[in-house]
Amino acid sequence: MLQQKRWRFAILAILPTLAIFAWVRMYPIVETLRLSLHEWNILSKNKPFIGLANFRELFHDQLFLNALTNTSIIAFGVVILTVPTAMVIAGLIHHRTHSRFSGFYETSVFIPHVVSLVPAAMAWKWIFDAKLGPLNALLEFFGIPAQAWLFDPVLSVICIIVLCSWQALGYAVLIYLVGFKNLPVSLFEAAKLDGASGVQRFWHVSVPMLKPITLYVSVVTLISGFNVYAQAFVLASDSQGAPGRQVRVLVLDMLENSFRNYRVGYAASEAVVLLSIVLVLTLIQFGLLREKGRK
Repeated sequence: MLQQKRWRFAILAILPTLAIFAWVRMYPIVETLRLSLHEWNILSKNKPFIGLANFRELFHDQLFLNALTNTSIIAFGVVILTVPTAMVIAGLIHHRTHSRFSGFYETSVFIPHVVSLVPAAMAWKWIFDAKLGPLNALLEFFGIPAQAWLFDPVLSVICIIVLCSWQALGYAVLIYLVGFKNLPVSLFEAAKLDGASGVQRFWHVSVPMLKPITLYVSVVTLISGFNVYAQAFVLASDSQGAPGRQVRVLVLDMLENSFRNYRVGYAASEAVVLLSIVLVLTLIQFGLLREKGRK
């Protein structure tokens, strides 16, 4: 009887939270799925059902395919740049755990992760500025021609990858630090007795032991990369100042189709594609972690 009362109390206690979660999180997802099967121009009350027509049109739409390609390149580029860099930085900070500056190192690395996105992007836009930016001034100092970083489609993608990696690095380093602190010291002592150098201990002991952490950080960073929006909006403006035109990404494409072209159903189908990509990546993460746990 007492156990039943406890269960009843627990269920009643979490019901308000579940209701808010369902309304704020689940209802928009369900509504987006429903809208993706309809044609709606946001100005009309009529929403005729058209089935999978939006999805068929998507994969013949060059703008959408371009946005999907750019977003994928940015997402995987961020992972490739962030994950190994975060592991190395976390290893260096962990190696200096007993240094009086270790807290300063950790804080310095984590600050970019909590800085507001738009001001940070504006600061990086100044850094990449073709005429006044310090990056081109540095290149010219070494005799390298200045680059039009934010007006070349390829260079713009690289700039977005750098900005996203800079912001994702702090969180990745924090997770890796937790992993380093939980590694068994005996393995490193044994490797040291066998004559392994610091680099060898890192490569042959730390890296294999941190595979679950690496998998988690990679998937989280990849999902974050697929949701890139403000970085492209601020950095990749065209010569007329129109935001995000140099590098078209999925979220910007959705917003443009919704509020510029008034094609909400079509934009909803894009959102479903993005949701599917994130869902697949999450399932892969859980599957690999479960497989790793069995081993």
